[in-house]
Amino acid sequence: MKILFLTYYFEPDLCAGSFRNTSLFKSLAQRVKNIDSIDVITTYPNRYDSYKVSADKIEKRGDNITINRIRIPDHKSGLFGQIKSFRIFYYEAKRIAKDKNYDLVYASSSRLFTAFLGAKLARKNKGKLYLDIRDIFRESIVEIFKNPIIKIGLDFFLRPIENYTFKNANHINLVSKGFESYFVKYKQCSYSFYTNGIDIVFLNKNIEVPNEDKKLKTIVYAGNIGEGQGLHIILPKVAKAFQNKYKFIIYGDGGAKQKLISAIKEEGVENIEIKKPIDRKLLIKEYQKADFLFLHLNKYKAFERVLPSKLFEYGAFDKPIIAGVGGYASEFLKENLSNVILFEPGNVKEFIDSLKKYKYIKVRRNTFVDNFSREKINILMSQSILKTHENTNYRK
Repeated sequence: MKILFLTYYFEPDLCAGSFRNTSLFKSLAQRVKNIDSIDVITTYPNRYDSYKVSADKIEKRGDNITINRIRIPDHKSGLFGQIKSFRIFYYEAKRIAKDKNYDLVYASSSRLFTAFLGAKLARKNKGKLYLDIRDIFRESIVEIFKNPIIKIGLDFFLRPIENYTFKNANHINLVSKGFESYFVKYKQCSYSFYTNGIDIVFLNKNIEVPNEDKKLKTIVYAGNIGEGQGLHIILPKVAKAFQNKYKFIIYGDGGAKQKLISAIKEEGVENIEIKKPIDRKLLIKEYQKADFLFLHLNKYKAFERVLPSKLFEYGAFDKPIIAGVGGYASEFLKENLSNVILFEPGNVKEFIDSLKKYKYIKVRRNTFVDNFSREKINILMSQSILKTHENTNYRK
């Protein structure tokens, strides 16, 4: 069996897509037979413009695994830059995959087009298609734009691409149960709900952190600074209310970083610090030093379906989590995580009031850690991928 493993992000990149797919790939590689082969087609690290690390263009792992990395131009997370970058990825991936005759194509996608590329390659190779869907791109991107003409144009352009992609899948994994109602119309495939999980690096936190005499309690966020996170609409106003009590430390980069910087200046606050993305060993140290771990999603209807991967990362620590999320993510937090300060996305007053009322404690979340170990999830998901190839009852 020849497997194509298609992912836009892969190690050593720093992002949820990279962490998820790298660990899943390793689990899958342990389970294929010696006569099987896996080709990974991905990009050079590109998630953050401020984070650069080297990687090989073609990397061989044993006799049956090849990792192909495509170099794409810097895009600074802007929409048109990302379109240009993906166009290069699309045509280079098709070139690399040409005449390979894959039996199974796995594609992981938060932005639809990697999944679309997977569908095209699976159809060309007459192979089976396993999609891992981490976001509902069409719904999210259409909602972000305010201009009604742009909204209509995007929806008109994306809808047939989405339909083609999902109608050609043999199996679709959805990382959030909140996505289920959106996919009920695609009845030709089977479904699973393997969520994101807690990576082993966050479970084996053998990093000594010296005690610091801090004047202000620290609230740490690490990840993308984009429109989807909406940090610029919430943090500067909240920080202003707690200038003598809390310090907000942001590790990340993204398309809305300048909006956040401008909002900080407008509010005149000095207790928000923005730092460059860091690798996970250093990040663990910062999480351990923090007093609170913070997460926020912008108030878009599409985000009511999502389940942020950051929750799993934070849940491995004993620190209180501050989460501005709604919909399914809010339900998931209430059911699975303790010691959480939950507030409505974008609601500055509720955030401030909830933090004022909170009595500080630390709680170990042992049950959550046991239930959502990435290693356990990857074993089940890699078995699901291989089962998709073995199943003869599929539509083409």
